[in-house]
Order: sequence, then C-alpha cells, then structure tokens
Amino acid sequence: MHEHIIHNANAECPPLGGYCRTHELNILLLSALYAVSQALSRSLAFKDSLRDVLRVLHDEAGLIRGLISVVDPETGNLNIHTIYNPDGPDIDEAQYGPGEGIIGLVLEKPRTIKLSRVADEPRFINRQNLYNPELPFIAVPIKVGGNLQGVLAVQPEGEEDGLLEERAQFVEMVANLIGQSLRLSLEVTQEKSTLLEERDSLRRTVRHQFGFDSVVGRSAVMRRVFDQARLVAKWNTTVLIRGETGTGKELIANAIHYNSPRARNAMIRLNCAALPENLLESELFGHERGAFTGAVESRKGRFEQAHGGTLFLDEIGEVSAAFQAKLLRILQEGEFERVGGSKTIKVDVRIIAATHRDLETAVDMGDFREDLFYRLNVMPIFLPPLRERIEDIPEIARHLLNKIGNDQKRKLSLSDMAQRRLANHQWPGNVRELENCLERAAVLSEEGKIDVDLIRFPSARERPATEHPAALLAPRGLLRARSTRFQGQIFREARSISMTPTSRKKSASSPRWNRPAGYKPRRRASSA
Repeated sequence: MHEHIIHNANAECPPLGGYCRTHELNILLLSALYAVSQALSRSLAFKDSLRDVLRVLHDEAGLIRGLISVVDPETGNLNIHTIYNPDGPDIDEAQYGPGEGIIGLVLEKPRTIKLSRVADEPRFINRQNLYNPELPFIAVPIKVGGNLQGVLAVQPEGEEDGLLEERAQFVEMVANLIGQSLRLSLEVTQEKSTLLEERDSLRRTVRHQFGFDSVVGRSAVMRRVFDQARLVAKWNTTVLIRGETGTGKELIANAIHYNSPRARNAMIRLNCAALPENLLESELFGHERGAFTGAVESRKGRFEQAHGGTLFLDEIGEVSAAFQAKLLRILQEGEFERVGGSKTIKVDVRIIAATHRDLETAVDMGDFREDLFYRLNVMPIFLPPLRERIEDIPEIARHLLNKIGNDQKRKLSLSDMAQRRLANHQWPGNVRELENCLERAAVLSEEGKIDVDLIRFPSARERPATEHPAALLAPRGLLRARSTRFQGQIFREARSISMTPTSRKKSASSPRWNRPAGYKPRRRASSA
C-alpha cells in the first residue's frame, strides 16, 4: 500500500513544502482506479475479477473489508457474492432483503450511503463481525443499464478525516466499472447459454437425421446389421463396411458415429477413389508450407481434423499399393508426418472404412496388402443388396418419396401396381438407383400420384420379358463377382502345391502353370 500523510484539518492548504490532503488522496485514488481497471480487464472470470478489485481497494486505496453482493433474479434479494478480508472470514452465505441492514437500504432505494461512524446507524447488521463499528462505512449501488444489479460496500481503514465524500465518489466510479464488467459477463453468459442450447438442439437433430432411424429396413438381414452397428458404436473398434454400390454404407457409418461417445466431435469423410495418389496423401496427412508447388501455407489433413472423432474412408479398396503402406503405419501407431514435414503428429481417430470390392480376392491377387486388410477388418459389417431384401422396398420407397416431396414442396404417393413393379426389378444400383427412379417418376407426375406407367428403367437395365428364369437368379454383376472369386480360389490352391501362374492376364479357365522342380507327368497306360 502506498504510504501517505494525512495532514491536520486545521493546517494550511496547501501546507508549506507539500500538497494538501485532498490532492494527496486524489493521487492515491487515481493510482488505485488504474489498478482496478487492470483487474477488471484481465479476465472474463467475473468472480475472480471481483476478488482482485476488492484486493486492490484494500491494498491501494485504504478501503478495507470489501463486500460485493449481487441481486438474485429469482428472489430479488441480495446474495453475498465476494468478500475480501485477509484477517477474517471471506465467505458469507447470507441474503439481504429490501430494507434489511444498510445493504438492504440500498436495495430498497438505490443510492449511495455514507456513514461517518457505522455504529450510529440503527439498521447496521454485523452478522459475522466483519466491520469495525467505530469506522466509517460506504455502500454504493452497482447498476447495469439503469437497473440495480448489486451493491459494493467498503470501510475506510481510518476514522473520519473530512474526506469521506471524496472516498464515496471514488467508490461510485469503481461501482460503475464493476457494472460494465458485470454487463459484459452477463452477456457472455447469456450468449454461452444460447449457444449451448443451439448446440444441443443441433446434436439432437443430427442424431435423428444420421441415426439408425435414418436407415430404413425391417427385414431380418437388416435387423442383424443394425444390431451389429449398435454394438460396435459403443467402442473405438475399427469398422469395415462392405456391400455393393448404393446399399447405404455411408448411412451406417454416420449412424455408428452419431451413436458413439465420439459424437461430440467431428466426423470427417473422404472418398479415396476421388483423388489421385499425390493429392490423396496431402488430403489425409496435410502438408507443410513449400512442400510442393502451390503449398503457400501449412494445412491440416483429414486425420488431424478428425482428432477425437471419426474418419470415414470410403472406397478404401481403390488406394494404390504404395499408399497402403503409408496408411498402415497410422492405423498401427496413430502417428504420421505431414507432407514435407519431419514433426511426428499423434492423433486419436476412429477409422470406419467402406468398400464394394472383394478384398479377399484382391489380397490373393496381390492388389491389396494382407496386413492392411486385417487391420481394417476388425469388425466387418456386410450390407445386403436391395434384391436380397425385397420386402423392404415399399418402406424405403415411402421414405424416399417423403424426402423428394419435401424438396418439391408437395405430397407424393405410390400406387399398388407401381410398388409391384418396383419389387420385380433387380436393382443393380440398389437404393441409389431406386431413389433416382422415384425422383424421375415424381418429375413426370403432375398431380403427385405415381402410377405404374411412370416407373421407368434405363433400357440397358430393363429386364426382357423372355429372359430365362435362371438368369434372374444370377445377374451379370453377380456372375462377374463369382467368376473373380473363383479365379482367386484357383490361385490359392495353386500356391498350396507350389504352382504359380506365368501371367495373371491369362484366363482362369486355361492358365499356364510353372511345374515344380522334379515334376514328371504320369503316363497313361495304353489300353489293350
């Protein structure tokens, strides 16, 4: 505390060789006011700032036993908010109603109260023996926008010296600064509360939009998929979602993320087939400034953006063999370096991958790393094609029509004949093809009623009426997949007997094989 001299009231002003008492006090209070403004601007933690203000008043201005009370918005009473008293208790849970004690007088009629000796006021309440009854007392209202929000009460450290009015004006200035800080704190608190409400509302909306309710299906095979997804959503297990194009792999990935403990953090998506290898590495791992032409600044990759959340890697089976090795390290160790950088970055990311490829055959053919396959295939989820759950088509169609109708701002309906036509199609494009078909029919429908004549398929996909029934059970895409799987089986069996094909480009029906060393063909016995 600054040392200062209080001159005798009868002395000359100014005294010989010095300043008058009022001027000395003003210099002291000006320095304290500067310290108060620093304390209020230091932090938005309002309670800590107020305690610092009371400490400054105690140490710098000679105003001790500071107390700040705040109006309770529910009861209208004054609650003790902060007390600064190094020599006594600093906690008071008391409340003051209108007219109760000196502080209650300020609540009843907001005005500054100055007492030369606090013991002379009959309404003085000294509940915890905080104040000295023989010393002066100052209580000032704290207002925000003209409304009373609290009371600042202090006690000068010495007896009345004729400068109580100057000290009261200083306390009023401090109360005004506190009022501005309180208004800012209330605005920040209100804005934070509003943002939290909006965040929770958005989370509920997103969870409903991307949850399991967004994936339609009541068939037995889809119920098994939902059960598996709900079980794995609770853990950080890596998930590999497999299925044909258009079966809803990304919808399942969304449902897993938004029903997991990581739902509070981001879900980052990347289609691995949409970028060339050189851009894919920068997109996933990020790059440093100057790493390549056009890298004018450092940039975070998808792994860093997904820290604490989930990274969805779609079409994982399309990445090159060279990039698979780079991807394997981060899946195993959880660390990587940006392109052009040397600093190792560790991340906490859950991986959900998806592919329509037969990865087992790709591993046998050498197109996909076996160790990466096992790292991804921790929890496989197989999505059935639409042709294997025909019973779900009516419900899926209604769901899609509601979505299309909302976009077109009208109500759409589907006739029974149209539903039967949809059920008779093989849907090689699965749900995506069904959505396109219904949107095309909705565009052609003027009144919103979709009948069988509006259900049209591209000519290449239309099933001929004279097609053989056996072909219906084995569409061209299914036959191609079975042929590829059969070819992979041939390679596995050949390796087991130390035979390798001379060229993979040869047809699986007539491969040329390298004979193992010492092999002699068995001669057929001539028939007599």
